Amino acid sequence: MGLASVQVWMTVLLLGSTVADNDLYAGVHSPGFFQHDSNICTSRGVMTCKECLSIHPSCAWCAQEVFEKSGSALARCDLRDRLLQSGCGARFIEFPASSVRILEDVPLSDRAGASGSDITQIQPQKIHLTLRPEDSKKFTVKVKQVADYPVDLYYLMDMTNTMKDDLQKLYTLGNDLAKSLQDVTSNLRMGFGAFVDKTLSPYMYISPVEAIRNPCFRSFEPCPPQFGYRNILSLTDQVGRFTEEVKKQKVSKNRDSPEGGFDAIMQAVVCKEKIGWRSDASHLLIFTSDDKSHLALDARLAGIVQPNDGECHISDINEYDKTSILVSQHISDRSPNMAALTYFPIFGHFSLQTRIPYRQLNHNKTDKISENNINLIFAVTSNMVALYRNYSELIPGSAVGTLSRDSGNVVQLILDAYAMIRSKVELELLNVPEELSLFVTATCLDGEVIPGVRSCAGLKIGDMAKLYGCPKEKSQTFTIKPTGFKDALQVTVDFACECTCQKSSVPTSESCHFGNGTLECGVCLCDQGRLGSRCECSEGDYKPTQQDTCRPNPDTTTCSGRGVCVCGQCVCNSNNFGKVWGPYCECDDFSCLRSKGQLCSGNGECNCGLCQCSPGWAGESCDCSTRTDTCLGSGGMLCSGRGHCLCGACECTQPGAYGSTCERCPTCPDACTIKKECVECKHYKRGDLYEKDCNHVCRDEIVLVDELAFHETNAVNCSYKDEDDCVQNFQYHEGARGKSFLYLVEVPECPKGADVLVLALSVVGAILLLGLVALLIWKLLITIHDRREFAKFEEEKAKAKWEAGNNPLYKGPTTTVQNVAYCGS
Repeated sequence: MGLASVQVWMTVLLLGSTVADNDLYAGVHSPGFFQHDSNICTSRGVMTCKECLSIHPSCAWCAQEVFEKSGSALARCDLRDRLLQSGCGARFIEFPASSVRILEDVPLSDRAGASGSDITQIQPQKIHLTLRPEDSKKFTVKVKQVADYPVDLYYLMDMTNTMKDDLQKLYTLGNDLAKSLQDVTSNLRMGFGAFVDKTLSPYMYISPVEAIRNPCFRSFEPCPPQFGYRNILSLTDQVGRFTEEVKKQKVSKNRDSPEGGFDAIMQAVVCKEKIGWRSDASHLLIFTSDDKSHLALDARLAGIVQPNDGECHISDINEYDKTSILVSQHISDRSPNMAALTYFPIFGHFSLQTRIPYRQLNHNKTDKISENNINLIFAVTSNMVALYRNYSELIPGSAVGTLSRDSGNVVQLILDAYAMIRSKVELELLNVPEELSLFVTATCLDGEVIPGVRSCAGLKIGDMAKLYGCPKEKSQTFTIKPTGFKDALQVTVDFACECTCQKSSVPTSESCHFGNGTLECGVCLCDQGRLGSRCECSEGDYKPTQQDTCRPNPDTTTCSGRGVCVCGQCVCNSNNFGKVWGPYCECDDFSCLRSKGQLCSGNGECNCGLCQCSPGWAGESCDCSTRTDTCLGSGGMLCSGRGHCLCGACECTQPGAYGSTCERCPTCPDACTIKKECVECKHYKRGDLYEKDCNHVCRDEIVLVDELAFHETNAVNCSYKDEDDCVQNFQYHEGARGKSFLYLVEVPECPKGADVLVLALSVVGAILLLGLVALLIWKLLITIHDRREFAKFEEEKAKAKWEAGNNPLYKGPTTTVQNVAYCGS
């Protein structure tokens, strides 16, 4: 099995989140704020050192009581270099710097050892961050799944009578399962558990009395009594016992269709000592069933109202003894998107409910599967796959496989699911302080950097948290761990929110106009009713000549109409909508664009009329998501190859396409047919789309290559014949950021023209060949004719019969002559 690894660059932001650039740093670089002697530090009109540090990481405060800028509080908050140029001594400048220190950095392991306890799968293991408000620091987390890692496999089986064939098949496949897993790991332990349903009415038969002892009393073959959950075999390295225990089991029977599977899962997860889960092994919990499990409020039918407490309740006889006391589901009113009485699966106890804000969950009680590093594999029949796949989306580190009717494919199903889990690395963020905003970028095996995700498969956006103020605890710790791993990264954060000069403040200082304020960090914090840089004015003072200094030019309203001019300075009025600041009260944090009733769509901060978007968002009102995983179709292509991903949603450009990922299109051709038209119009400047809407439909970038190479697993190789009878070859690939590419072979495969000489010789040769063939055919026909005539002659000759006596023309071969003059005797 191949190793899966992921590198994560994590940017940690304190006190809110801002726009992230390509280097993953949030906020705005200080040089961009210079404009006519003004920058982000001077434009906010802050009056204290603490407020200055919270504006931006580039801001510094001068605590020197008197320096070139006359000591005004408005001039003390500036860029560090500008304060030095203005005469502020370096030892008086408050400019805490953020930093990252690695406290523990053990290298990653390549292979599991004999014990498994000395394996390191995450690096580093401990880091210490010092952060000031709105600052960000980047650190790298490396995760690697080592080879030959120990495996604990616990097989949890539905033991109702509909699973009888599956039980028999598991007995025959038990040795095969152990042998196949031993090819994956040399350190294997296996266990077995079973479940039926709650042992009270209406879930079981209680009448007649015989039905309690034998639920199958109407059948020819008896069955054992119903039970909730039973730990039959704790995890053991004697894997042969697995088959022995399975052979001993017999199915039972319950009354209703849903089973008590979630009760069994809970006990198998939390009863670590009873089950025998090792801390240094992969924990595989195989759940097999052919039916659904009970939903919320089902237990009330039997009068059970006590919620499941998420604790272990296995008795000395290895049975769940709270099956008739604790509900298997509970009601949750913590989700703002759900009504108070909502059917809520038991996953609320042992996994994350994605619609509940991350910070509202108590991980010690609710995230049992993650807490115990369990990888849950649902092996269910085809009619239940869709339901359990929905469950799996709520459970980190889980997978779903389709079980055949007799569980004949269970061995391969487990191997495939385990391989899928091992090939995926996903980070969990536990106990993250609300004051921190995390932005994660993953770099997977292919080297592609994917911002905004914390997984290399099934992309998910990291959780974000914002707070406008410093936390009470100045040092907090949170954990980053891969799902299903025991290894974790411990991150300790010190919040640099305070200025050191605050500790030496002087109440009723003489420097503040005879004790009318407190001297803190070089400025006077005036008592109530006093104003001015040295508290020299009272609120009752008023001089018309001072009005001109409270407006940028004579044509504007004093203090922008949102404040009063006192002692030559604007005192901004309070506003129910938010904060008003600036030398002329010209800025606020509530005049930005709104979307869905929220400033900056709730995805950014309003700063003097402009939205500063959080990482993962863009647009004037921060309403455009930069995520692309929400646009992935079932085939792994963005918008199913029929549109473009804009603001996290698909814009279908193919006529007739619709659906959240443009997956439905009864009249659409395949991706190759669509992109063929884009090649024609964008590269060759021809085709049906060239004079229509080529730029709207085809937003692909065409890259010319000499030959097609492997780019991505979801890339599609295409070819077509153009109007010149040339074969065009190209590859269609969409990156994770939504940009699509067409890798086009620069030289098409075109047919060559005819050779005249070869053609002429071919014609002459063909004529000669045809003449020769005609002569041969003629000769053959003459020969056949002659042979037929000769044979006929021979036949007639054989039939002829001649007699010489009857032939008047016949003359014999001899002639007799008689001599008449002969007188002899």
